[in-house]
Amino acid sequence: MKNFWRRLRIYGLGFGVGLIMVFFFFRNRGCAWMPENRVKNSFMGKVLVISEANQQLFDKYNLSDSMIVSFLDDGSVDFGSSKKQGDVKVYKIKKEIKGKQVELWFSMPEDAFVAEASWPKGSIQKFKSTTVGLGRMIHFPNVESFVFLNDTDDLTEEMAEFGIKDEAHVQYLLEKSGLIDFSRSQLQAKPSPMQFVLLPRANGDTLTSRTSWFKDHIEFYELKND
Repeated sequence: MKNFWRRLRIYGLGFGVGLIMVFFFFRNRGCAWMPENRVKNSFMGKVLVISEANQQLFDKYNLSDSMIVSFLDDGSVDFGSSKKQGDVKVYKIKKEIKGKQVELWFSMPEDAFVAEASWPKGSIQKFKSTTVGLGRMIHFPNVESFVFLNDTDDLTEEMAEFGIKDEAHVQYLLEKSGLIDFSRSQLQAKPSPMQFVLLPRANGDTLTSRTSWFKDHIEFYELKND
């Protein structure tokens, strides 16, 4: 019995040390059940965009796309100062950049596939999603395929007209230079938000489409050139 309790104490000590190591050394790469990582993973599973107005601010403060995305990797979520209720949730995430503490806001309209990175301005509790201009896409879900083309005769004809082969072709255009048209999108529409996507192409034209978020895929309903 004495040996049993001795082995149990040694096991408990080893288990505790392991938990501490996981928390301090791997907390941003594992333990998905932790509240902070659940928030970050939710954003990483969406399309992260930057509005034209915020792009000017990020350029002013020399924040690159990779720096902005890194906030979702090893930044610290300030839950107490975040907007955790409502149709648009906004999280304050802080990170040290070049020796200075920097704060960014990451917003996520409910049921939309668009998430927005913003420079802090005003009250986070009164934050509203961008409704004018365009948004540049800087991060996409880390899955092999996240595009779904609605199976209709009209869309099939439009794909043939514009030389679009399949979902992979559309996803390539999205990842290369995709944009969100905030002015034509309805990010808080019910029952499902509508995101208006622009797909600039190498030949100089730009395809547009109404899209929505359906079962972890961006569903395209049309392809227009207008």
